[in-house]
Amino acid sequence: MGRGALIAAMLCAPALGAVTAQAVPVNVGDAAIAAKAYHDSGAYERDFASVIQEASEWVRLRAAHVSRPALVLDIDETSLSNWPEMAANQFAYFREGRCDTLPKGPCGVEAWEQTSKAEAFPAMLALYRMAQQHDVAVFFVTGRYEHERTETARNLEASGYHDWAGLVLRPDGSHTASASNYKSAARQKIEQDGYHIIANIGDQPSDLAGGYAERGFLLPNPFYRVP
Repeated sequence: MGRGALIAAMLCAPALGAVTAQAVPVNVGDAAIAAKAYHDSGAYERDFASVIQEASEWVRLRAAHVSRPALVLDIDETSLSNWPEMAANQFAYFREGRCDTLPKGPCGVEAWEQTSKAEAFPAMLALYRMAQQHDVAVFFVTGRYEHERTETARNLEASGYHDWAGLVLRPDGSHTASASNYKSAARQKIEQDGYHIIANIGDQPSDLAGGYAERGFLLPNPFYRVP
């Protein structure tokens, strides 16, 4: 090998002990900024409404063709918006703690839910009312726990959701590997009670997994993930 070729080979060879570049996760701070911009720009509301429009067309189409049609809805970031709590916490999760300095944080999730101040998504509320007009029974299946039933029901009523067929909450102290295990079992129970679930709507893949619904509709949610 000539001297020139030898030098070229040495320059091309990886340096001893060099670190191989690895894929770097998205910066958490950048992701939070992007999530807030997505919400504030109106894109979140438009994407949410687009999914609801598709679901509405399906519910309207199927309602008259099955016996005892039912619609299953998640609550948080599906039927009710927790944006004030999420924004105050900059998307961090605090299960416990006070929530009395809004719009500043921290704001404990349970304390926020107990205020019953979450607002309905207008598009979802319109779908809810349309479904009832077509004799579709509407069930809420939520990951909230049973001890929050009173506050949750009060919040749903105050935000415009009335006369639902059922409100299913997780038993206090219960745990499952995934929310889908609990929620799919709840849908199975609804069908065993004689209903035919034509649509299931949620903001998490775990809201929809596990079957017991003709169709599932996934709403946008870049703000948190529930396995």
